[in-house]
Amino acid sequence: MSDEPGDHPATLAAQALGLVDPTTRSIVPPIYPSAPYERAPDGSYPGGHTYTRDQNPTYDQVEALLSRLEGGQGALLFSSGMAAATTVFETLDTGDHVVAPEQMYWTIQRWLEELAGRGRIVLDLVPNGDQAALEAVLRPGRTKIVWVETPANPTCAITDIAATAEAAHAAGARVVVDSTLCTPVLCRPIEHGADLVMHSATKQLNGHADVLAGALITAQRDELWERVTHDRGYRGAVLGPFEAWLLLRGMRTLFLRVPHSATSAQRIAEWLLTHPAVSEVCYPGLPTHPGHTVAARQMSGGFGMLLSFRLRGGAAAAKTAAAGLRLFKNATSLGGVESLVEHRAPVEGPGSRVPDDLLRLSVGIEAVEDLVADLQQALAGR
Repeated sequence: MSDEPGDHPATLAAQALGLVDPTTRSIVPPIYPSAPYERAPDGSYPGGHTYTRDQNPTYDQVEALLSRLEGGQGALLFSSGMAAATTVFETLDTGDHVVAPEQMYWTIQRWLEELAGRGRIVLDLVPNGDQAALEAVLRPGRTKIVWVETPANPTCAITDIAATAEAAHAAGARVVVDSTLCTPVLCRPIEHGADLVMHSATKQLNGHADVLAGALITAQRDELWERVTHDRGYRGAVLGPFEAWLLLRGMRTLFLRVPHSATSAQRIAEWLLTHPAVSEVCYPGLPTHPGHTVAARQMSGGFGMLLSFRLRGGAAAAKTAAAGLRLFKNATSLGGVESLVEHRAPVEGPGSRVPDDLLRLSVGIEAVEDLVADLQQALAGR
C-alpha cells in the first residue's frame, strides 16, 4: 500500500474504498438485485455486466476491497468458505497431487480425503509446520496444490508461509493459504509468497454471524485464476447481492473488531495458562507456543481471536466446563462479535485428530473482564 492520504487499510475498509454512487451520491453502497443486464443494440454490454452469476456491481465493490486489503490482483466471492475451497480443488486434473496439513478445518480435510478415496486426487497430510515432512512428500511436476492453514483451527498450529512457498514453488506447486483466522488485519499471505488466499468470510470478515460467504484472492491473474473464475461462473457458487452487501457492511468495522478480539484472546490465554485445571493453552501469542516465533514474524497487530485449551480432567471435564459457561455461547462457528465455546472433538466425530479434552474459544468484542469471570466460574472447583 502507498502512503497516500486515505490509503491506509483501515481507512479503505471503513470507507469501503471511498466509492460514492454516481447517480444519487449515496455514501452507503447500494444493493443491485438484478440478475440480467441490458444489451446495447450491437449486442454489447455497456454497463460491463452480463449476468449476475458471473458479475454483479454489489460483488464488485467487496471483491475490489478484498483485493486491496490482501495485496492481490483480483478477488472472487463465493456462497461459502467451502464453495471457495472446493472450487480451487475442482480446477485440478484427475491424479494431481495435493499436500495439506494434519490439523486444519475438518470439513475441508474430510472432503479432500473423500476425493482421494475416489481416485480424483493423490493426497498427503503432513504435520503442521514440519518443513522436512513437507519437502519429503513434494513431487516435482505432480504436486499442484500445497494447502496451508495458519493458525490452524482448532489447535492454533502455525506454519511458516514463506518457507512453505519456497519449497512448493521449487516443485512447481501453488500455495493456497486459508487465512480465515487472521484476516488481512493480522496477516497478508501474498506478501509471504502465497499464490491464493482463502477466507470463510462468514467468520471475522463479516463479523456478525449473519451471512454465509467465502472468498478467494489471487496474487496473479494467471491460468489458475482463469480456471477458478470460469468454474465459479459455471457452478454458480455465488452470493446473493444482499448477502454481499451484508459482508461489505461487516468489513467496514474489520480494523476495530479484529484487534479488539485479539487483545482479549491474548489476555484470556495468559489467564488460562495459570489455572490449575488447565493442562495446555493453544494460542500463538504465548511465548510457550511452539509456533510463537514464526507467528510473530508473519502476523502483526495480534495473534487472532481463536484459542483452545485442554483440561486435566479429560473429556468429561471439558463437557462440563462448556456447559457451565454463561457468556460464551455453546455453538459452532467463530469470528462473530459474540464469544463462543465448542467441545470440538465430539462435533468432528469419529476420526477427529482433536484431543477430546480440548475446548475451542472464539473471543468476541465483549468486556474481557466479563469473559474471564465467566471462565473462572465455569472452571471453579476443577
